[in-house]
Amino acid sequence: MIISIASGKGGTGKTTVAVNLALTLMETESVYLLDCDVEEPNAHLFLRPRLEGSAKVTVPVPIVDEEQCNECGRCGETCAFNAILPLGKHVLTFHELCHGCGGCALLCPTGAIREEPLEIGVVEWGHAGSISHIHGRLKIGSPLAPPVVRAVKKHAQNRSLGAVSIIDAPPGTSCPVVASVSGSDFCLLVTEPTPFGLHDLTLAVDMVRELGVNFGVVINRAGLGNGGLVDYCRAENIPILARIPFDRKYAKCYAKGGRLIEEFPEIRKILQDLWHAVCVSAERV
Repeated sequence: MIISIASGKGGTGKTTVAVNLALTLMETESVYLLDCDVEEPNAHLFLRPRLEGSAKVTVPVPIVDEEQCNECGRCGETCAFNAILPLGKHVLTFHELCHGCGGCALLCPTGAIREEPLEIGVVEWGHAGSISHIHGRLKIGSPLAPPVVRAVKKHAQNRSLGAVSIIDAPPGTSCPVVASVSGSDFCLLVTEPTPFGLHDLTLAVDMVRELGVNFGVVINRAGLGNGGLVDYCRAENIPILARIPFDRKYAKCYAKGGRLIEEFPEIRKILQDLWHAVCVSAERV
């Protein structure tokens, strides 16, 4: 089963839920934790895995032989991202904009365009006890997070048959989040009972519905705010699968890199019940 954990905004407790759910399940399941927040991975700060390997992530970018160019301009017409710009006999390429689709090289009538790999990030993997941990790191300055996200997921697909894969997605609803959540069996949307939390949850709900992924809500810091979040979930027929109460001691534990389930048995019980609710909801699909 592939469970993605997402949120409409940052700071809702998404990584806290992902890490502690993985720690809860490791006693009964084979667990993979994939940190797909490749611009700012932090699950490893809590898991403290022993890293065992890494692999570069690259995208193919165009290299133009201007001697073979016939100035047709087809490459520029093809590129939807303006990563290649023909100016007569001279062709400018902007590799930071290239998405590696290969269209320019495919359609060049003279074969003047070839592709070379450009490194945009790295995938690293290892173990934290019996938990297999994989995360991606986007190269500083690169705007292309989705290929790194897909590389993390592909690496897990080659190894995680029969396991529970927990994907810690980036915050928001942008392309990296879509790449993380796509293909999941179930998505947990972690939110908080604040006006910002409710607003951004509605965006996340629209996203997972568009992707056709079954989902439920986890309310973190329950007890804050008013009942607007619960009213919204009730009106939209969205199941609330868990409530993690607001308590300063949980924040202190998180701030020092601690693991909630090891210090607070009530959190372990909440996450055990959450897993049961996920399994029941997934069976209904």
